[in-house]
Amino acid sequence: MPCGSRSGRSNRLVGAALAALLLLAACGQSGITVPATAPLQLSAWGLMNSDGRQLLLAEGVMPYSLNAPLFTDYAHKLRTVSLPAGQAATVNSDGSLNFPVGTVISKTFFYPRTPLGVARSADSDADLLPHLGDYGGLDLAAVQLLETRLLVHQPQGWTGLPYVWNAEQTEAVLEVTGDIKQLNMVDGAEQTAFAYIVPDQNQCGSCHGTNTATRQINPIGPHIANLNRTVAKAVAGPVPAADSGPVGQLQLWQQRGLLNLTQPAADYAVMAAWQDPQQPLAARARSYLHSNCGHCHSSTGPADTSGLFLDQATSNPVRLGECKLPIAAGQGTGGHQYAIVPGKPAESILVYRMQTRDPGAMMPELGRSLVHTEGVELVSEWIAQLPGSCA
Repeated sequence: MPCGSRSGRSNRLVGAALAALLLLAACGQSGITVPATAPLQLSAWGLMNSDGRQLLLAEGVMPYSLNAPLFTDYAHKLRTVSLPAGQAATVNSDGSLNFPVGTVISKTFFYPRTPLGVARSADSDADLLPHLGDYGGLDLAAVQLLETRLLVHQPQGWTGLPYVWNAEQTEAVLEVTGDIKQLNMVDGAEQTAFAYIVPDQNQCGSCHGTNTATRQINPIGPHIANLNRTVAKAVAGPVPAADSGPVGQLQLWQQRGLLNLTQPAADYAVMAAWQDPQQPLAARARSYLHSNCGHCHSSTGPADTSGLFLDQATSNPVRLGECKLPIAAGQGTGGHQYAIVPGKPAESILVYRMQTRDPGAMMPELGRSLVHTEGVELVSEWIAQLPGSCA
């Protein structure tokens, strides 16, 4: 049974709360002022506000959805972007976005609550669609806020800032050294104690430093192909119920003055939604690996010396791991010989590293303490149908 079906009531509450939160996001683009020094409190940024009962976005702060969200121990994420008034992002030749100085991207991590802990359920962007109830904002009685990470585009480049929410859920405080939250995850009758890790400021660069030559950090998720999807019209503000159907997110960004497109939105690439079983298996698996591994495992990323490239730009089967011997995996091989053995996921190093919780072997190295069961199953299914052998 898919994990998302085991916490139906919690998901409905979260979905309803997020739905109304999106309805309250203002139509206009006003932007915020980036302070010269990072404030100690998240509220000082003017992005969002919490009174302990509801989390509300400020005017001009735009929530957005991704086709292929990153896995982080089953945490749900509220993603937003705020651009300086009168300025828009442009599309680079590789599909990345060139955001103007003064842009602030936020990602708030939270879990649905249960009486025994936090619920294990899929981080589905469907929760962002206004389809249930009429809450005044994100209902904090239904969710537990953990952290809000900011990426701030300053004149000297992007800066990552981790803010940790207090127990009352009224404020988040800058914690440059990160934090650890001891949580209990509930999945039906099963419970799992785990440590949720808030990365320190330097670790932000470990993932977002996607080019070892420049060593600059950059946004990862908001890529044109990952943003190219449909969302509810109500994201742009309240609309009549009869007119609340889907609209292209790229068009919506353009209408809101956030993005300048040089061609019709339909002509841009679309990243496969790896959670959608109706889409091709190979496209879903490659999309998952790109979002979770490709920012490091690429020809320019921090893991370039491994020779294993899992980004979507890579097409060479050996570079993707088929019958590829490890270069410096050490104990990370799990006793296996090749990164991917076509037709044999259980003999593939890639699958072993995804499903182990050994800190010295697990991948990704940051961002998870738990095994992403659905991700392992997806990649295993893809490897199982690959033709050929390593004999």
